[in-house]
Amino acid sequence: MTLLNDTTLVVGLTAVTLISRALFLLPHKAWDLPSRLRLALRYAPAAALAAVVAPELLLHTSLGPSWVKLGAAVVASGYFLWRRGILGTIVTGMLAYWMLLGLQAWFG
Repeated sequence: MTLLNDTTLVVGLTAVTLISRALFLLPHKAWDLPSRLRLALRYAPAAALAAVVAPELLLHTSLGPSWVKLGAAVVASGYFLWRRGILGTIVTGMLAYWMLLGLQAWFG
């Protein structure tokens, strides 16, 4: 691609991104959402996280076998249910992942 094509692409993508994000900021009054939609939007972050994490946990990728990732996810979930802390959940999950990955390398 030429410099003109690259520049046009970057400017176009920037414009689309800014316009799509600014549409929510343009109205001066709050939107009145139906109660069912408000209730459904409460679950959007959890659904997005599940959509990102689930394929990595269930598929065999370069991050290791699925049993290692599932084991670390179980340990991290247990910590979260026990303490309800995000940072501790991340640290516990990563430590469990590294230990299980080390066990897998140790035993073959």
